[in-house]
Amino acid sequence: MKNWTKGIFAAGIMAAAMFQPASAETIKVGSKNFTEQFILAEMYAAVLENAGITVERKINLGGTLIAHQALVAGEIDLYPEYTGTALASVVKGEMSTDADKVYTEVKDFYAKQFNLTWLKPSGINNGYVIVVRQETAQANNLKSLSDLAKVSKTLVFGGGAEFPDRADGLPGLKRVYDAEFKEFKQFAKLGLRYDALDQKDIDVANGAATDWQIGSKNLVPLADDKGLFPPYYVAPVVRQDVLKANPKVAELLEAVGTHLDNEKMRVLNAKVETDHEEAKDVAVDFLKENGLLPK
Repeated sequence: MKNWTKGIFAAGIMAAAMFQPASAETIKVGSKNFTEQFILAEMYAAVLENAGITVERKINLGGTLIAHQALVAGEIDLYPEYTGTALASVVKGEMSTDADKVYTEVKDFYAKQFNLTWLKPSGINNGYVIVVRQETAQANNLKSLSDLAKVSKTLVFGGGAEFPDRADGLPGLKRVYDAEFKEFKQFAKLGLRYDALDQKDIDVANGAATDWQIGSKNLVPLADDKGLFPPYYVAPVVRQDVLKANPKVAELLEAVGTHLDNEKMRVLNAKVETDHEEAKDVAVDFLKENGLLPK
């Protein structure tokens, strides 16, 4: 995965793109219906506009299948998607913890079935993650899920309604890590889970790797050292006809991904969720800071 985020020099790409003729057609950038998607879509739109391409934003379309159908139908030309989500919801393939295998399967399926291209993944892997408070990690020397398993019977776990039954939930933690917890507490909403962790009503919680609460509440995400959770790397998915008509689009969008990882995405999500900044402003500021847009 690491090689996907190397070798692209953003400044050179920007300079080259500025000398390319703008597309006669508008490129329609879409997104799904949550904060991270809004930010990523705004980043994609901004770098395309900076290269002289006319962009129409169709942000906040809805869930995965709605956005996917819009892309297939040509209502949008591209949007950010996650490899694990695509495998489960669109390809309906067998889940795997092998990131390269998942990406290749998804990429090939989309190309053959829909004439869609998965560009190179970013450094964001927004898969499942198990988190604890700093004090819990320090007291028990927790860095990984293997470490957690050694003390799990003394800790209270908080999770969503489905977590006790999911193959990659409590049964998976038992199967892969032999981890069993003192008690499980159910929370309908993700925010309540993090509040309970902060208030010490629970000791361990499951979330998504780019949840803003992880950074803002100074929580410790534990390494999935035995590969229980499938990969959810984010990448732009683009209509093939758009890439043919605009050869620089791939380089421009992939350059954005080289500057992104889970930690950075948590910070960006927090700016929108807690600081109430506009997703477009957050996206543009980040691109400027990283040399992808002129200051």
